[in-house]
Amino acid sequence: MADFTSRARDALAEQGISMRQAARALNYDVAYLSRVLKGKQRPSENLRRGLDGLTGAEGALLAAEVAVAADAGDGPGDDLEAVELARRVRASDVGAETLERLESAFDQFAVGYQTASPPALLRDVRQHLGYVTKLLDDRETLSEHRRLIVLGGWLSLLAATLHVDLREPRAAAARLTTAASLAQHAEHHEIHAWTYETEAWRALTTGDYPRAAELSRAARHVAPRGGSAELQATAQEGRARARLGQRREACAAIERVQRLATTMVLRARPEHHYQYDPAKATSYTATTLAWMGDPAAEQPAREVIAQFPLGADAASWPRRAVSAHIDLALILLSCDRLDEACDAARRAIASGRLLPANHWRALEIVRVVEGRGLPEAVDLREAYEELRPWGGGE
Repeated sequence: MADFTSRARDALAEQGISMRQAARALNYDVAYLSRVLKGKQRPSENLRRGLDGLTGAEGALLAAEVAVAADAGDGPGDDLEAVELARRVRASDVGAETLERLESAFDQFAVGYQTASPPALLRDVRQHLGYVTKLLDDRETLSEHRRLIVLGGWLSLLAATLHVDLREPRAAAARLTTAASLAQHAEHHEIHAWTYETEAWRALTTGDYPRAAELSRAARHVAPRGGSAELQATAQEGRARARLGQRREACAAIERVQRLATTMVLRARPEHHYQYDPAKATSYTATTLAWMGDPAAEQPAREVIAQFPLGADAASWPRRAVSAHIDLALILLSCDRLDEACDAARRAIASGRLLPANHWRALEIVRVVEGRGLPEAVDLREAYEELRPWGGGE
C-alpha cells in the first residue's frame, strides 16, 4: 500500500493537483480519497485507474495497483454472495470494501456492454441494483450513503440503456426517471447529463429527430465541461442533425467532438460505455457522415471495422463493428457500389448482433436494395426477417 500511496501523492504534487481537485475531477468523496492517500484504506480499481489517467502517470500507478490487489486477494469475478458474506463478517455497516467491489462490478458491466448479451447483462445489472437498494436500508456513513446513491444512479442508467436497446420503452422511461432522481439527490451532474443523452438515443431510434437534438442540447448544458457526457451528447446531436438534413450543424458537431476528444483524459478502461475514447469518435463520425450521404463516411467506417478481428464467429463481434457495417453499406449504396454494399449489409444482418433498437437501420438498406430491383434483395429480406429479437448470443 505504501508504494501506491507515495506514488499517487507524488504524481498529484508534480501535476499541481490538490486532493480536493482530484476528488472533484474523479467524482469521489474527499474524505475517502484522503484515507486512500494516507494508506488507511485500499483504493478501488476505478480510483487507481482514474488517478493514473488524471496525473499522466502512464501506468505507473496501475503497476503499483497490481501488487496491492494481489496482497488483498480481491478479484473482479466475486459475485454478490461473496460480497455479502465479506460484509457480514467484517462489520454490520456497509463498508468501503463492499462499495469498491460493487463499483468494480459496474465498471465491468459498462465495459462488457459492447459484446454482452443484452438480456443477460440486464439480469446482472438488475440483481446488483436490488442489492444496492438493500444496502441503502442498512447502517452507513454519509459518505457511504452518497456512494450507494451514485452507484444506484449508474446502474439504473445502464439498465435504461439496455431497455432502449431491447425496445422496451416503458421500462427504459422508468429507469431513466430513477437515474435522474438519484443524480439530483447526489448532485451528480454527469449521471444527470447521461440521462438526457440516453433519452436522446431513444428518440433517435424511434425517428423523433427534433426531440433527439433537443435532448442532446439539454445533456450538453448539464454535463460537466470537457467530460465524456458532454462529448457523447455532442456526437448524439450531430447524428440527429444528420437525420434532419442539417448538414452544416452536423459537421459542426463532428468538429466539436474532435476538439473535445483531443483534450480528454481517459479515466476508465477502454470500451467503458460511459467513457468516451477515440474508437467511439470514429464510429460516430462514420454514422453521422453516412446519414448525410457523404462518401467520406467510408474511411471511418472501415477504420472501425479494422479495429476488431472479425473472424467467422460473428457472435463475438462488438456491436460497434456491426453498426460500422451498416454505415458502410449505406454509403456504398449511395455511391452505386452495389455488390460491396449488399455484402456489408448481409454481414451485419447475419451476425446476430444487431440490436432491436437498430433493426430500422438495416431495414432502410433492405428497402433501398429492393427498390433498385437488385438480385440480392431476396436474400437480404430473408436475413432481415430472421433477425433474432435481440442482438447477442447467449
